[in-house]
Amino acid sequence: MYKRPFLFISISASLFGISTPLAKLLVKNIPPVALAGLFYLGAFVGLTLYSMGRKRGMSDSYNKVASLEKKDFPWLIGAILSGGIIGPISMLMGLTLVSGFSASLLLNLEGLATTIIAVFIFKENAGKRLWLALVCMTIAGLFLTWDLGGGKFSPVGPLLILFAMVCWGIDNNLTRNISDKDPIQIARIKGFAAGSISLCLALILGIKILLDFKIAFALLLGALSYGISLVFFIKALEGLGSSRTGAFFSFAPFIGAIASLIILREWIGWVMFPASGFMIAGVWLIISEKHLHLHLHKSITHAHSHKHSDIHHLHEHSGTFTEPHSHEHTHPELSHIHVHWPDTHHRHEHETSRRD
Repeated sequence: MYKRPFLFISISASLFGISTPLAKLLVKNIPPVALAGLFYLGAFVGLTLYSMGRKRGMSDSYNKVASLEKKDFPWLIGAILSGGIIGPISMLMGLTLVSGFSASLLLNLEGLATTIIAVFIFKENAGKRLWLALVCMTIAGLFLTWDLGGGKFSPVGPLLILFAMVCWGIDNNLTRNISDKDPIQIARIKGFAAGSISLCLALILGIKILLDFKIAFALLLGALSYGISLVFFIKALEGLGSSRTGAFFSFAPFIGAIASLIILREWIGWVMFPASGFMIAGVWLIISEKHLHLHLHKSITHAHSHKHSDIHHLHEHSGTFTEPHSHEHTHPELSHIHVHWPDTHHRHEHETSRRD
């Protein structure tokens, strides 16, 4: 039950991590606004082809995931605007001003933004270990703004990337509210809307896009790093909540940093060592967290994908059924104690007496 979200976020982080150094190569020839559109359009095309193949291989009666409802679309629209349009454009603009290595590690600040928004706006619980981890990541980010060649801090590029991380932090928290719905449907809608709007904006601004092999490469990278990665990220959100998923996603920047050293052959000086050390400490603090206390589940009726091996889904069925499956069901009020994270079923309030 608790291991699968970690697998999902590891896959998501790895796929997204490799995108930063590769995007650094593409942004030299494709302007940021157009490149952001191509990434998300690639995500839409890739997931659409996958969905077509999946439907052919399953019967109509196989109901595994819950589809989006009318009440879900305000959350999705907000996620598209913040994380699908504004965030990627800002990140790619910042990428033109900093090294791929620095940009990769600065992506860790997405976890900081996600947690602050989750805790202070959406009232998600955060313990001392989580805050200490985020302090470590922030210090690492400060090291990465240091221009060793000029002996000063160069804030413009890092600030653009920081703004992108805030946008993605908003996106993560909005998406958390619909993370129990079909992740492929969410990612396809987001990919089509964000890709179309960004490309239309590029045309309005008079940005010229050369039709060559780099377009196909951008679409393929978008399918992997913005499409499939987003699907696994949404599945992790359902199981871990916004703050923990955002923090565990800090694995992605290390993948990007290593890829930058190999692909781009970048060396930014001694600051990479303390920056990497603080980032590793932050990730370790999150991974080793244990959250255990007596908590109350209030009665709720909703629909999402689930299995009956889950202790929170012990309801009865009439007739035959397969697992996992999705249908509307009611959870009776229940009080118990076990290790958990703020997943779909554990977004409750906390007393001062708890273990983090």
